[in-house]
Amino acid sequence: MRKLFFSLALLAVLPLRLWAWGVEGHRAVGNIAEHHLTEKARRQVAALLGTQTLTLVSTQPDEMLALPEYKDTAPWHYINTALNLPHDQYVQAIKAQDKPNAYNILQLKIKELKDPSKTREQRAEALVFVVHIIGDIHQPMHSGRAEDRGGNDIKLTYRGKDTNLHSLWDSGLIDYQGLDYTEMSQQYDAALPPTLLKTWQAAADPAEWLFESYTLSSQLYAEVAQQPNLDFRYFPAHAPLIKQRIQQAGVRLAAVLNEAFK
Repeated sequence: MRKLFFSLALLAVLPLRLWAWGVEGHRAVGNIAEHHLTEKARRQVAALLGTQTLTLVSTQPDEMLALPEYKDTAPWHYINTALNLPHDQYVQAIKAQDKPNAYNILQLKIKELKDPSKTREQRAEALVFVVHIIGDIHQPMHSGRAEDRGGNDIKLTYRGKDTNLHSLWDSGLIDYQGLDYTEMSQQYDAALPPTLLKTWQAAADPAEWLFESYTLSSQLYAEVAQQPNLDFRYFPAHAPLIKQRIQQAGVRLAAVLNEAFK
């Protein structure tokens, strides 16, 4: 059994690798989820995490990649497919993939989280990955096309600096808005209409969340193909989308945990 994330002192000295949403975005997702837990789910989360919170553990799977025993978990953070698949074909394609990916690992970790035969440490580790992967799959480029590694090979400039499409959406745009995770989660959560909250809570199929990201990634690919030199206008044009995907990730994470612990 691999040792869980409790070795915080070790993680603190390891190089940090940022994937979807970076630290601030992932923690905003975790923080929003904490606001929408049932009381029973809140108690169960506390029993598993101890002094940790959903907010703090949300980034740990990225940090754990630096540990030898977790180096093979990199594919757990994304799923790539061919471009321009219709809905049913896309869902069929992701469900048919047998190698570890964000979709099948999320299903596995939710199952482990619910399994009373698992140890507390095993269920806590499952919880950490559920928190993180749900954040990951709401970032559009984590459902990009395989041939360019989810946009990593799509070179562009943003405000005069060289980057790539995946990196820009991982943390570049989040960093540009200049909010820390507490400010982001407070602003985003306060702006959630009750009708949308209920709709998102009811949408419990991760395959649908991935198709949303996949559809959005197709739009982002098309935009950059037309204009690879992006200026200050790119962020305000896409800020509502960033906000919505982080809101959805937080609300849906809470719904998954409420269901798992009911």
